[in-house]
Order: sequence, then structure tokens, then C-alpha cells
Amino acid sequence: MAAVLCVGHAVQDFVFTVDSFPETAEKHRASDFAALGGGPAATAAATIARLGGDALLAARVGDDRIADFIVAELEAYAVDCSMVKRFAKRRSSVSAVIVDAAGERLIMNYLDPDLESQPDWLPNELPDNIGAVLADTRWPEGALHALTLARGRGVPGVLDADVPVPKDGSLVRAATHVAFSARGLADYCGNDDPLDALQAVAETTEAWCCVTLGREGTLYLSGGKAQYTKAFTVPVVDTLGAGDVWHGAFALALAERMHIDDAMTFAAAAAALKVANGKGRAGTPSRQAVDKFLQQNNTEKRA
Repeated sequence: MAAVLCVGHAVQDFVFTVDSFPETAEKHRASDFAALGGGPAATAAATIARLGGDALLAARVGDDRIADFIVAELEAYAVDCSMVKRFAKRRSSVSAVIVDAAGERLIMNYLDPDLESQPDWLPNELPDNIGAVLADTRWPEGALHALTLARGRGVPGVLDADVPVPKDGSLVRAATHVAFSARGLADYCGNDDPLDALQAVAETTEAWCCVTLGREGTLYLSGGKAQYTKAFTVPVVDTLGAGDVWHGAFALALAERMHIDDAMTFAAAAAALKVANGKGRAGTPSRQAVDKFLQQNNTEKRA
């Protein structure tokens, strides 16, 4: 069974469903509510476990009841939380998430600025079974440490490059695979044209680079030329966590040594099913569901 170390953000989400996003500063009533786990690295870890991989999460939380909720839910997904560190007198990260009738989401997150950032409590070598590392940008110091270990071991080191990506380029250079969000790429490069920005990034790193564009698919470079992996068309229930699911599935596929094209298609299928299922992280599909979906949609996804 392939194993992936995920490093970064673990959050408790409070999700409110509404017909449309509020436009006035007054009381509004939600049509539904759920308390769910979130965070890019944590959701990716849950995805990896749901897809049949071994997931180990390294993350920072506070010494509070929110941390209890975060860890308990992740362990229910069979995520190894032995590297989730609780810091005394600090608060765990929380988000208020509003999801509208079209499935789009608005997120207001709090991350305690006094959480210890230095990763000196992380191991100096990857566990023997780790076949890939996935890091988000919410904890840059931890991400750089883990991605450097991945390069030293010769295993894939995937950077989930969402806002904010450190402008010094250290994480982009440390990774072997960089998967930008559209906002992350635009913010990092100061360029709203995905192709121009991606080509500019590729000149600064040896890493394989792509940018996920939601329903437009994934743009990547092959031999310096632009290529696309198309997104699957599904009914949109909610997009909450879809990008995190994509990254988790992609990292697992690389740990399983899938070809890069197959890894992107596998990730696109997992993300599509999550969007169609809704329910935030709880809508993450199983491996059986993804394999069945791919068999039913056995069409060429690259253009």
C-alpha cells in the first residue's frame, strides 16, 4: 500500500448553506449546517486514506477542544495523526464557510499567528514506507523541511501552491511537482494569464508544474508546450475541498508510480466525484467509486 506524508494546515470548518451569498451586514438564516474537518494538507490526507493509501499528517494545532475534534475526525478516516503537534496556550485553526446554491464557497479562516513555526520537532528522515510527500503553503517552514527530505530520498514532493505561496521561491524550487491554484499562480507571478505565468515559473525551477483551473481542467507544460487535462463534467453540489482532494489523489497516484498523465486524470476524477457528492470532506470518494467512474468515463482527457 502506497504511503504519503502530508504537511500543513488542519482546520475545523463550520459550514453554512445559503441560497446566495449575503450582501448586507445583518442577520441571515442558513438552510443547512455542518461541522467538518478542513485544511489543505488534512483534507488531502483524508483523501489518500479514502482512496486506499496510508496517510501520515504533520500539522500544528492548539491545546483546545477544537484540536480534539480535528484529530478525532482525521483518525476516523484512518489518518495517522502521530505527527499532529498540540501547542500549549495556542488556538487551533477554524473556518466559517458559506456555500451557496451553485456550490461555490466563501471561507473566512483564523490561524493563530503565535503557533510555533519552526519544524525542529519533525523527523530528519522520512519514514521508510513514505512514497511521496505533499505539502501546502500554510506552514512554509514545515513544507520546506518535508519537501527537502523528499528530494533527498528521491521520492515525489508535491507542493499544493495555493495563496499565499512564499515569493522567495524556496518551496517551488524544493518540490519535484508544483500544482498551483489559479489564484496561487496569479498571486505568485503577478500575472493573471495562466500560461504566461506557468511558463515564467518553469524557468525558475526544475519541478514539473501545473495549474488547476476548476471546471476548465488542468494546464501543464510538456516539453515546454502547453497541454490540458480536461475536467470531468458533473453536477455541482459544492466545491468545498475539491482542490485538496485533487492534490491528495495526485500525490497518492505518484506514490503508486502512475504515469503523470494518468495521475492527473485520476485526480480529476476524485475531485469531480467530491464536487458531485457535496458534504465538504465527507464527500470524498472511495477508491472503488473513482475506479468505477473512470471505467464509465473511459475517454481521452487530454487536449
